[in-house]
Amino acid sequence: MLEDRTTAATPAPWPAAYPQGYAVVDVETTGLARDDRIISAAVYRLDARGEVEDHWYTTVNPERDPGPVWIHGLTSEVLEGAPLFEDIAAEFASRLADRVLVAHNAVFDWSMIAREYARAKSQAPVRQRLCTIALAKELGLPLPNHKLESLAAHFGVVQQRAHHALDDARVLAEAFRPSLHAAARDGVRLPLLECLPLTEWNATPRIGRQPSGGYPSGSWRPSRKRPVCPYPNPGRYEEGKPLKQGMRVAFSGDTSVDRELLEDRAVEAGLHVATSLSRLTSLLVTNDPDSGTSKTAKARQYGTPVIDEAAFGQLLRDVEPASQG
Repeated sequence: MLEDRTTAATPAPWPAAYPQGYAVVDVETTGLARDDRIISAAVYRLDARGEVEDHWYTTVNPERDPGPVWIHGLTSEVLEGAPLFEDIAAEFASRLADRVLVAHNAVFDWSMIAREYARAKSQAPVRQRLCTIALAKELGLPLPNHKLESLAAHFGVVQQRAHHALDDARVLAEAFRPSLHAAARDGVRLPLLECLPLTEWNATPRIGRQPSGGYPSGSWRPSRKRPVCPYPNPGRYEEGKPLKQGMRVAFSGDTSVDRELLEDRAVEAGLHVATSLSRLTSLLVTNDPDSGTSKTAKARQYGTPVIDEAAFGQLLRDVEPASQG
């Protein structure tokens, strides 16, 4: 009996393949479009097992209207004396260096951070990110939705100031720790994704009133003709199975990651990026399947599988090689 109790009390070995450190990040922004800016940022640095090492917070002067003040509470007056992003870029980078960036809907936070560094003609020292939404799905957590408040409530974490970067980062850090331990206990592979930096910022504001988005499509990198996909089309994507090289993938609607970057990742994985949707299309990626666009309408007509951007990002982690011969 004593031997059994001793065995039960021995903690399971920590997975050697897990990262050695994490940077739990939250940024508040002037909006969601490509030309929107970061107005505050917070980082909780965690060790390999998710224990807090330190934290950091700053406001940032966006040099423009602060956007939805009723959400984040940061007025023009508050931000007027805040440092510019280029002034805090080095400190921010030191908090991220050699760590996996962790965020709730990480693709958004990473995109905003990457754009700010591109504007500053620099790059964030981040190679991988982990989305806590994706991790919650991997763990099969019984959440009513994927809001941060639902994840926090599941682990008994009390939120004090929603949409304040420092408190959101604290809440996420406290919810991430038990998630990480549950993943380690159950042998779950962490849903890590590669972070690709933006190499240039060459957007030019248009004269006069600008629509949402502010900058022309493809302004992040020079447009170029994509190479022909070398693999034959293996057919449609099947739910629960991996993507396969040669599959024809179409995109519709707004994406959190700049569209060209998302398409680049698909091409690099060996997929065929289609500009239109036909009966041969293997998969449609859209964050709004009920939008009524021509692509979503054709997808319904043809029975084309439809998934969102987050799910597509997960599938890109492990694309099956094309059949040989």
